[in-house]
Amino acid sequence: MKRFAAILLALTLLLSGCTGTVTPTPEPTPTLPVSLPTPGGDVAEGTIFAMDTVMTFRIHGENGQEMISLITNTINSLENTLSVTREGSDVWNINHATGEPIAVGEDAAYLLTLAKELGEKADGALDVTMYPVVKAWGFATKGVDDPGEAEHRVPRAEELSELLEHVDYRKVAVQDGTVTLPADMELDLGAIAKGYAGERAADLLRENGVTSALLNMGGNVQSVGSKPDGSPWRIGIQDPAGDTGAYLGVLQLVDQAAVTSGGYQRYFEEDGIRYWHIMDPATGAPARSGLTQVTIVGDKGGLCDGLSTALFVMGREKALDYWRTYGGFEAILVDGDNTVWITAGLKDSFSLVEGTEYTLQVVEE
Repeated sequence: MKRFAAILLALTLLLSGCTGTVTPTPEPTPTLPVSLPTPGGDVAEGTIFAMDTVMTFRIHGENGQEMISLITNTINSLENTLSVTREGSDVWNINHATGEPIAVGEDAAYLLTLAKELGEKADGALDVTMYPVVKAWGFATKGVDDPGEAEHRVPRAEELSELLEHVDYRKVAVQDGTVTLPADMELDLGAIAKGYAGERAADLLRENGVTSALLNMGGNVQSVGSKPDGSPWRIGIQDPAGDTGAYLGVLQLVDQAAVTSGGYQRYFEEDGIRYWHIMDPATGAPARSGLTQVTIVGDKGGLCDGLSTALFVMGREKALDYWRTYGGFEAILVDGDNTVWITAGLKDSFSLVEGTEYTLQVVEE
């Protein structure tokens, strides 16, 4: 549940029915590499469109173009497997099985198991069976042959109440490569698929000897190693209240993923109210948790992707309780009072930009 853009400037790389007036969804840029890596050795660059976003790759070392082809094929294969709208994908087959067990590949089985575990730990703040609700609001993509989102609208309370009767991640059964979903439910892995694609691509690069690469998965940034000179990659964190391309802080990243979710990424406005795409499974409406943005930093891109959504829905206090309880990641939480809360593991690798109106708070265990 998360979307982005890329901008190149001089020596700086920013990788980056209803009634009433609808504001078109802006092109968001929540997590952006902000500086060119130090030159060193061979370098290959590539750009593809996959998973409904632009992805940009920069790989240092020999056989860079071959590595770009390798990860491109992997990402395209994952999209064919995990897309909710692509006929014949594992997810499509599950949703159209009318309650019958469906054999799926390792990727779909792993992600569904991960999503169920996250849903359980997060008290339902992440629920992959929210797809009918997301569609009702117009935030689901229309399909492979018809890109873009459906028409946005505000569903009636009665409609949402009825849809929520068919939302429950616990009813997704995953066992021995087989998935069973009740006939009256639909699921979507969009909340974790892009982060997982970055994770898989990075693992492939490491297995093939790459020690320095930066993958912008439409804003879900995945680093392999450090810059060629050994210094960290510098990742800009979007200012959720600013213009597209403005950022509030810089994160130093080495061999990890950084995934951001925010209410400014995909939204529409009606009668002066902004409605965004991150849904609260408890209400069937956009999450109003007091947070405007969440960035998760960790070793596993798929986990970071899911956590960025779940913690956004939880709100600051519950999100930090989750971090203290389970650990295994670091977080940057931005609230509506212009306070940036960072977990202790980031205190030496994250800094606010000069002149920002935000204040920084470090959260200890």
